[in-house]
Amino acid sequence: MGGQANNIGIAEARSALSWWLDAGVDVAVQEEPRDWLRPAPPPPRTLPESTPTPNVSEPSHDTLAELQGWLASSAQLPLASTTARRILPHGPENAAVMLLSDAPALEDFAAGQPIGGEAWDLARRMLAAIGIDADQAYSAALSCFHAPGTKMTPADREACADIARRHIRLAQPKRLLLLGDGPAQALLGKRLLEARGHVHKVEGVRAVATFHPRHLINRPLDKHLAWKDLLLLMEDES
Repeated sequence: MGGQANNIGIAEARSALSWWLDAGVDVAVQEEPRDWLRPAPPPPRTLPESTPTPNVSEPSHDTLAELQGWLASSAQLPLASTTARRILPHGPENAAVMLLSDAPALEDFAAGQPIGGEAWDLARRMLAAIGIDADQAYSAALSCFHAPGTKMTPADREACADIARRHIRLAQPKRLLLLGDGPAQALLGKRLLEARGHVHKVEGVRAVATFHPRHLINRPLDKHLAWKDLLLLMEDES
């Protein structure tokens, strides 16, 4: 058995092993004959992973309940995101007045309604002053999301305005009170200071724009202007 042994390094050994594996020698002994010239089988076919389909369908708009269900579930609404918090409208159909407010703030989300906290307390007193119980009012926001740090783009505002008009048609309120600059711009095409003090028609409903209760809490001197707007809203249409 003698003879001189040829020592090879690790790199050379790896290179030799790689060569034999490429050549098909992947076992030291194999009982069955192997066809070395047979083409390799094609890789197994994999189907693409299915992804959940977002709720992009719109309601038929036949009823207010269908629209409310869409607002509660759709992932494609303006300002929708994984961090935005959804706040839904509330109140009766054919309400004495519909309150359409700016996008909800943190205190609104905490209260679970479009206007919450001190602002809602003030809104209740404003309604009582014109003879309307809060339970007779339908309350909604221009966007049903509280989305901190997110700015509404012109495209978002246009989409929100379209939804709001559908909302008004289905809710069928007797009167409409636009609270804040956002609803005035979206539905009247004017800033609040230009829009207030005048009677407007939105989807055939008598509408008046005035300050959001949050603004009145911070600027109580404007309450007398808001009172004039409320009286204008309730004037006879004859």
